[in-house]
Amino acid sequence: MRIWIDLANSPHVPFFRPLANEFTRRGHEVIVTARQFAETVPLAEAAGFVAQVIGGHGGAKLSRKAGNLVGRGLELARWARGKQIDLAVSHNSYSQILAARALSLRSVTLMDYEHQPANHLAFRLASRVIVPRAFPEAALKRFGVASAKVKRYDGIKEDVYLANFTADQNFEVEIQKLGIAAGDILVTARPPASEALYHRFENQLFDQLLDRLLEAPAVKLVLLPRNESQRQYYAREKIIISAHPLDGANLIARSDLVVSAGGTMNREAAALGVPAASIYQGEWAAIDQQLVEDGRLQRITTEAGVHALRIEKKAATPARSGGGVLQQVSNLILEA
Repeated sequence: MRIWIDLANSPHVPFFRPLANEFTRRGHEVIVTARQFAETVPLAEAAGFVAQVIGGHGGAKLSRKAGNLVGRGLELARWARGKQIDLAVSHNSYSQILAARALSLRSVTLMDYEHQPANHLAFRLASRVIVPRAFPEAALKRFGVASAKVKRYDGIKEDVYLANFTADQNFEVEIQKLGIAAGDILVTARPPASEALYHRFENQLFDQLLDRLLEAPAVKLVLLPRNESQRQYYAREKIIISAHPLDGANLIARSDLVVSAGGTMNREAAALGVPAASIYQGEWAAIDQQLVEDGRLQRITTEAGVHALRIEKKAATPARSGGGVLQQVSNLILEA
């Protein structure tokens, strides 16, 4: 088959890299598009994807987001027409799903967050919907997806690309160039997604957490801004912001603590056995709540929680095993 993968956001790059390799290994051809958003394009290039860049970000307003979704969908449809594509695959790239529907192409969407309103669109229009086993059945019914096209996999999506992760020894050189020594407590932090109109309290809580981290002895804080405005806002003494994208998995594996206002990076930390804390104030995914119950993720919702957070060198914790998930998900996609 000729399989079309659309990379609409930065986390899609590491997720689809092993899947694309697996598709190729099985004799399929892979073609790729990418959206100019966050670090998606540079990460795709670093991962070896030769992607056609189509579209960008629509801005913070809901009306502009909707217009951008449709506009990019039309651009993708024009690009894909005549390319003899057999299957369109994405992690809820709404624009690709619209384009595939317009061109009568089979499409597969993967998703792990049950509180995304746009699931109403993606789940109804896609030919197959693939979700983690922990994804609530009630949410699928609420989104109007036919049970016959829903398939589930074990574990979490981060297991697809991290189950067999091995740290790159050369990454230590990059860390040293940033002024981080072996004895330092390395904390990796990612701010709230300001464009997503999160509650203002979340940003305040994150800034309070940064202040506490910067006051802690022996801490080296690496911050991963989501956009240029955040890069400028957090450009201050003692906060390390790399001039070029760092390999996410290696950075997390090297960290002693990961703090994020989103889900992906925290789940990557959990998959790698690294202590993680979330200040996300939106509706939590069932899989994240499961991680909390398993003791692999801490949820911070108050200033008291910020001060209670333990900041120390991590213990030697074995990475969580998610073996077999890559093959399982590959099979579910190719059987669509």
